[in-house]
Amino acid sequence: MGAPVKALVELVRAPAALTVPGDVVAGAAAAGWPFGRRTLALTGASVCLYWAGMALNDYADRDLDAVERPERPIPSGRITPETALGVATALTAGGLGLAAAAGGRRALRVAAGLAATVWAYDFVLKKTVLGPAAMAAARALDVLLGAGGTKAALPAALTVGTHTYAVTTLSRSEVDGATPALPAAALAATAGVGVVAGRGGLLSSALLGTYVVTTGGAQYDAVRDPAARKIRRAVGAGIHGMIPLQAGLIARTGAWRPALAVAAAFPLARVLSRKVSPT
Repeated sequence: MGAPVKALVELVRAPAALTVPGDVVAGAAAAGWPFGRRTLALTGASVCLYWAGMALNDYADRDLDAVERPERPIPSGRITPETALGVATALTAGGLGLAAAAGGRRALRVAAGLAATVWAYDFVLKKTVLGPAAMAAARALDVLLGAGGTKAALPAALTVGTHTYAVTTLSRSEVDGATPALPAAALAATAGVGVVAGRGGLLSSALLGTYVVTTGGAQYDAVRDPAARKIRRAVGAGIHGMIPLQAGLIARTGAWRPALAVAAAFPLARVLSRKVSPT
């Protein structure tokens, strides 16, 4: 019999994928929508590669999770390691196929680099000093996917990558907690991203303000009490905070309709995170 649907949803952190399409849309908006309506298909490619990375994460960490997070699908016995690896492989192939179909060789080149980064992160880089940088690179490449790799999207890609670096660094203390200095550094990064990205109109400012308040607020709580549960909450807020950040970057280009469409996922992602953890 196949794996239960609920276990598969938990394996790939399905609701957390709501934080992903905004990357591609932000890149597309910054580059003048090079793929037009095909951008929607590229968001599908992005989601597939994100889910692949989540499945790979649990496959690679299955022995550690048996000790630290036994409730996860693999250590709890609800999904076999072989199934998790198969899901990751199939999703990777699907993501690359969608990228090629929607954006041709330009998009495929970026998607292939993104997929390689995801696999390298989960199997090699995650536990090294290069782990946060690799995760940041993956998110930056996700933004560039929507732009076909054009330089016009580099500022948006670097902004998203900087935020990702801070959240990933903080996530390394989800189990054991941290000293106040770590969430303080993440809070400083959030404030910096908000200032750098916040040179836009009213809508962009409101969206980026939401990003700073929600993400920074949880990080400030973790500064005051850097226990593991507070760190996990700050990491979750940082993951969800990606959505108003992306929407703010999109709004800066004048594309207010796509910005609002991306922003609409923010409350939904927060509600669904109560059922399936994004971390």
